[in-house]
Amino acid sequence: MRILIAEDDYISRKFLFKFLSQYGECDLVVDGLEVLDAFMMSFKEKNPYDLICLDIMMPRVDGVKVLKTIREIEAQKGLLPEKRVKIIMTTALAETRYVKNAFEIGCEAYAAKPINTDKLVEVMEKLGLLEEKS
Repeated sequence: MRILIAEDDYISRKFLFKFLSQYGECDLVVDGLEVLDAFMMSFKEKNPYDLICLDIMMPRVDGVKVLKTIREIEAQKGLLPEKRVKIIMTTALAETRYVKNAFEIGCEAYAAKPINTDKLVEVMEKLGLLEEKS
């Protein structure tokens, strides 16, 4: 599984990288423009990401705008919904309007910080990224 971790906070980034590395190859970016660059490059290389953990509050371009742009690019490329990258929004904010907006645009899930790793695994299983434990 290919995973892109978009997180401007060093501690959160390091934590997610360490945790998610056991499930696949992880790339790290620290702002919205880097997310879009990495996303586009993965397409060019025909090796797209399976999962993006996307922080809502990031420098340069915020996570909600990044999410919207990714979904627009996927639509332009004619990707079917089941072929789109799975996006889990992460935030320390308890701002429900941001989360609601992200779901309307097309994220698959939302994780509040500090991230609960058990719940994150559960979500990845529900999204079909991991084999569910029987």
